[in-house]
Amino acid sequence: MAPITITPIDDDKVSDLTAQGIEHALSKTKPHNGVATSGELDASLLTTSLTTSPRPVPAIGSAEMASQKICTDHMIQAKWTEEEGWAAPSLQPYGPLSLMPTSSCLHYATQCFEGMKLYRGHDGKLRLFRPELNCKRMLMSTTRIALPAFPPAELLKLIVKLCATDGEKWLPKDRAGAFLYIRPAMIGTDFALGVQRPREALLLVMLTCFAPMDDIPGGAKLLASQDDMCRAWPGGFGYAKVGANYGPSLVAQGEAREKGFHQILWLFGEDCTITEAGASNFFVVWRTKEGKVQIVTADLDEKIVLDGVTRRSVLELLRTRLASSSPAVEGLEPVEVVERKFTMFEIEEAYREGRFIEAFAAGTAWFIAPVGHIQFRGNDLAIPMGDDGEGGKYTTVVKRWLKNIMWGQDEGVGNEWGFIVEEA
Repeated sequence: MAPITITPIDDDKVSDLTAQGIEHALSKTKPHNGVATSGELDASLLTTSLTTSPRPVPAIGSAEMASQKICTDHMIQAKWTEEEGWAAPSLQPYGPLSLMPTSSCLHYATQCFEGMKLYRGHDGKLRLFRPELNCKRMLMSTTRIALPAFPPAELLKLIVKLCATDGEKWLPKDRAGAFLYIRPAMIGTDFALGVQRPREALLLVMLTCFAPMDDIPGGAKLLASQDDMCRAWPGGFGYAKVGANYGPSLVAQGEAREKGFHQILWLFGEDCTITEAGASNFFVVWRTKEGKVQIVTADLDEKIVLDGVTRRSVLELLRTRLASSSPAVEGLEPVEVVERKFTMFEIEEAYREGRFIEAFAAGTAWFIAPVGHIQFRGNDLAIPMGDDGEGGKYTTVVKRWLKNIMWGQDEGVGNEWGFIVEEA
């Protein structure tokens, strides 16, 4: 396969969702109620206290691995107060937190997080995938819920330090192709029981064992949301990774699973606009009435949909490798990549007319998961899954491209998207 050349990211469009929040947050030296903060988050001040009680690493395929409850030996913490700013961060043994019962995060959802992965490459190296985007997005999320600002580059340094410390043990070199899930988070810890900006906060970074979630026999089954529920709305916070986006969706998700579906396909408004599949971005591949192949996903204009790192990467790969001006790749027709508002009714129409080709969800946890079934208002749409039943041809090739980058098998972009973690 010919090496790929990726167009550099325009930081002014990282996206319009994040650019304004980042610019605002970093330009303010007095971000909270006009009170100056004297301490910036500074990874060079990190203190280290290693565990004296190391824990065993779960076996691949074990129930422990699948539980999503097993974290590595260490974690990162950094405390912030309005009066003093950021204290020196610490790398310390993983363990419980101590919070007052009136802490802001427990009452007013002053909590946000990121989802990333640490990969053990087939070349033996540890990699992150475009981690600078996650760190910038987390800054945008913190500003949306009145938590303190921080330099994204300093957060990345802390993440890298934790990965370097625990990576060798928890992702040994004989587990090439495996990963750990990285969870940076920030919570408001101010224990004044009033609806106000938190005056204290805590930054955390953890590494968690996760089983792969993209290998779903027959593809993911999605239940389109009912008219009386929606995940996000214009002017809300669907574009940010805040806890308040996820808790309210769990009732619908539970009902869907009781009916045999994997997730909700979230719709919005009377025209049933497509937004996300569970907590992942959603893509369809169809042929237009004029005969052109399109890959379509929801745009970011109304700030309903998350600006996913996997989403962004899928779009950039497709526009680079499968644009109409590109030579044929693996027998695939060139595609037009479209970000726009589209509806469930358009999907139904394309399906009835035989123009619907395939669909997939894209996100950090689900990775690239082919969609095999959608139910909408009692009507079932069986989505083509390819000759091998493991996903359509566009889904399969995009998934392989990304895997090759993440696990160090694509030299064309390894230095641009794959961030090497030097092991301790």
